[in-house]
Amino acid sequence: MIIGVPKEIKNNENRIALTPGGALELTKRGHTVYVQKDGGVGSGFNNQMYMDAGAQILNTIEEVYAIAEMIMKVKEPIEAEYKLIKKDQLVFTYFHFASYEPLTHAMIASDAVCLAYETVEAPDRSLPLLVPMSEVAGRMAIQQGAKYLEKPIKGKGVLLGGVPGVPPGKVLVIGGGVVGTQAAKMAAGLGAQVTILDVSLARLRYLNDVMPANVVTRFSSEMNIRDLIPHMDLIVGAVLIPGAKAPNLITRDMLKLMSPGTVIVDVAVDQGGCIETCKPTTHEDPTFIIDDIVHYCVANMPGAVPYTSTVALTNATLPYAIQLANKGWKQACNENRELKLGLNVVNGKVCYKGVSDAFNLDYTPVEDILD
Repeated sequence: MIIGVPKEIKNNENRIALTPGGALELTKRGHTVYVQKDGGVGSGFNNQMYMDAGAQILNTIEEVYAIAEMIMKVKEPIEAEYKLIKKDQLVFTYFHFASYEPLTHAMIASDAVCLAYETVEAPDRSLPLLVPMSEVAGRMAIQQGAKYLEKPIKGKGVLLGGVPGVPPGKVLVIGGGVVGTQAAKMAAGLGAQVTILDVSLARLRYLNDVMPANVVTRFSSEMNIRDLIPHMDLIVGAVLIPGAKAPNLITRDMLKLMSPGTVIVDVAVDQGGCIETCKPTTHEDPTFIIDDIVHYCVANMPGAVPYTSTVALTNATLPYAIQLANKGWKQACNENRELKLGLNVVNGKVCYKGVSDAFNLDYTPVEDILD
């Protein structure tokens, strides 16, 4: 198979979908890998490293899309890329369709095969291609939240860990999945007082067992959220409904319950956000303030640590990419249910229920497409 790896062109996105080591694993199996010139430089991988791994370098993004049967990306295609995607071309990347209707319609119109990292699902209901970036984003949420609590950037002026004689900061994490768990671990490691919310009692029992003593758990409900937020310094939104838009658990009116300078980090923003007042921002301009509350809503947080993120992502995606390249997407998805669940839009048809429900589009069961 001919595999194309274009340079990411989203604002301050320095990741690339494949490391030189990943390229080597594909080329030694007889596949052809084309990487856009300087595509890996932001992650610490130069052109020569890819050539040494057997990949070939193309100068432009147009050349990569024109030649590839499978495109491997990190972030969803942006408007400038829509016209480059071809009929029957397999695009393997994070799409987050349910958060952005124009992308959904563009991919329907392209007649391409869109296989989304974020809905590939293992038998235990885990999301193996979302986990590595969720781990990075969860840890970064605390790193960024701690920074934006500083007074010069309009935060409360609270040091999360406190010092002797001064109590530590208080952190609320909404959602006890991968993002929430990593955020709670990081905040606890800094010495903050952490409360983590989830609707699953089984998950709360697990977290209660494994977290240190400065982390407490509570059931997630509107009443509990309203009760907690007036006392918090940093709030992390870490809610995920696979393939669907995140629910708004903090509404606009709740901002008035918070003290000025409270920081909100909505990690769910690339799925529509779980905080009503959040809208996607960029690393270039990451925050905005509403009702004296600092909002950090960068939609590609792991892009700020591209070396770590690129290696972690390739570790997860490569086994699936090898299956797709060896067998072709249709056979691979028929034989591997995890990959089958990653199909979202195929040849103009929406085959993932969360996406069709988000925009009231016609739904075609994936089994009908794979027959």
